[in-house]
Amino acid sequence: MRIALLEDEHEQAQHIQAILAEKGHDCDSFATGQSFLGAVLHRSYDLIILDWQIPDMTGIDVLKNVRSQLNWSIPAVFLTQRDSEVDIVCALDAGADDYLSKPARAAELIARIHALARRSNPDSDKEVLVYGPFEVNTRQRVILLHGELLTLTDKDFDLTLFLFQNQGRLLTREMLLERVWGLARDINTRTVDTHMSRLRRRLGVNPENGFRIKTIYQRGYRLEAIRANETTETNEDRAANA
Repeated sequence: MRIALLEDEHEQAQHIQAILAEKGHDCDSFATGQSFLGAVLHRSYDLIILDWQIPDMTGIDVLKNVRSQLNWSIPAVFLTQRDSEVDIVCALDAGADDYLSKPARAAELIARIHALARRSNPDSDKEVLVYGPFEVNTRQRVILLHGELLTLTDKDFDLTLFLFQNQGRLLTREMLLERVWGLARDINTRTVDTHMSRLRRRLGVNPENGFRIKTIYQRGYRLEAIRANETTETNEDRAANA
């Protein structure tokens, strides 16, 4: 997993990173709330770990920012010296999924992280994933729409699967370049936009099929499920699918 860590004490951050690295996880560490938010809101992480007391804001404020701006329930763990019942309740009410007290105990931290990962992605071990009329076979790497095989390239498949697995989440171009293309996030390219435009047509992503790919101005894209009573295309939908 790719994990973002908010920890202002350098030795603590190195200790946690070493624990995670031993189990094969990549962990980026940040010492301030602003630097952490700048990364999490524009890059692609599978889980975040938060300290409570940091120089520029509280971990609670950071988590609230993440929840409000991403509109996506990325798993979040608090790892902090504050361990009163009031503090734990406050963190959970703010949107934390788990709460651990310092010092970090390696086996417990890893077990909690793996448990959260399983809960946040219960379909990770399934061969066939169903999203409305779309059927995605992860082993054969094919996608069916209403039982009909779609003609897609390997990269189209990877992008489609990533969109479905992250539906409702704002995906920046940097995130998509990293996770689908494996490119450095500072590369300036229209690759994402070109593929997304083509994918809209090839997939038949429209309200009639229960989904739309929404363009978020100057930020990226979000795959949205459409409720049964939302069958009228917006001007944006018509333009995107033209």
